[in-house]
Amino acid sequence: MLSTTEIGLIKATVPILREHGLLLTQHFYKRMFQHNPELRNTFNMGNQQNGTQQTALALAVLAYAENIENPGVLLPVLQRIGDKHTSLQITAEQYDIVGKHLLASIGEVLGDAASPDLITAWAKAYTQLADLMINLEKSIYLQKASAKGAWTGWRKFIIDKKVPESDEITSFYLRPEDGLEVTEHQPGQYLSVKVFITALGIYQPRQYSISSAPNSSYYRISVKREPGNEEKESGTVSNYLHNQIEEGAVIEATTPAGDFVLNTNQTTPLVLLSGGVGQTPFVSILDFLTKSDQQRQVKWAHACRSESVHAFRDQINTWQAAHDWFEHIVFYENMESGSKENQLSNDSRAGRLDVAEISEMILIPEAEYYLCGPKPFIEKTMNDLSALGVDRKKLFFEEFGPQTIQMN
Repeated sequence: MLSTTEIGLIKATVPILREHGLLLTQHFYKRMFQHNPELRNTFNMGNQQNGTQQTALALAVLAYAENIENPGVLLPVLQRIGDKHTSLQITAEQYDIVGKHLLASIGEVLGDAASPDLITAWAKAYTQLADLMINLEKSIYLQKASAKGAWTGWRKFIIDKKVPESDEITSFYLRPEDGLEVTEHQPGQYLSVKVFITALGIYQPRQYSISSAPNSSYYRISVKREPGNEEKESGTVSNYLHNQIEEGAVIEATTPAGDFVLNTNQTTPLVLLSGGVGQTPFVSILDFLTKSDQQRQVKWAHACRSESVHAFRDQINTWQAAHDWFEHIVFYENMESGSKENQLSNDSRAGRLDVAEISEMILIPEAEYYLCGPKPFIEKTMNDLSALGVDRKKLFFEEFGPQTIQMN
């Protein structure tokens, strides 16, 4: 347990972390990969390049310091981190490596300000957090191992089918190489896959939402090609999957993970709000709901750049025509010349998704709201819903990549 004096020392670093936390985490990652290069096979090096991993860690360290007297309030965030860690097969031993480099980085970045008492306090604080996470992840591993069709570690899957869904999104049907059952995922969960990138000389893991209904035979992930531009690097794994992986190839995956899931025991109305490839977990949810015919009221508004990049449109239209409890609307930011969508119908609009414009459709007092898409889309939509009077406790979101959106 931390003493009152040690808690005081930790809290005294909060202003420093607010101002220089990113500098600390940048130094930490550089140091860790220099001394333990094998961890480059575990971490998403694309997120290292664009800085989101460093930002996410800086926010997490700050939140821990701010709540050092009662870290239990961080459990919802820690649960998500635990889900990600178990999907990557993180071990207790790796926490020792991280702790060693984090404490060394604190000393190296703060210099003379890092007194021996401060380092001791942070060492105890890190041990407390590491023990919490190790125990949490142990329970997640045990829970996963008890499920029907479960496996441990990385399992080989064959690309059974590769199906283009739009100009930039392709679906990959993954069947286990051993021919045995797979764990049925919860609608909304993701799958961690890893591939060997020859140009980098390392394995690279990625997480992709499962876009099919739960079943015991296969998984379907639907991946957006990330070509890159002046503002961001091209997607290493997404481009590898699109350009080099063909049907019959083998990749590896762990069991499904994530807490952004449909509560199948409730009949509460659902409002789904997605941007771009953020539609994929909702395709899984709708696939499940239509096959189980739960008659659950669902309103889904989707934001898309254009018709050519709108995946699953025909399937969604079929669902809407067949089920009176489901209503879908799509906003096209750019209308294509000669497109049939230029003849705007009741279920398509021009421009960016504006929840105020469709408030009559989506404002349902007892509904739960699920948001998925790019960070700016999620943040704006959450703020707009709050302005319309939607309780934040009814908002659930999935941010692809390291979490940098604050939950409260």
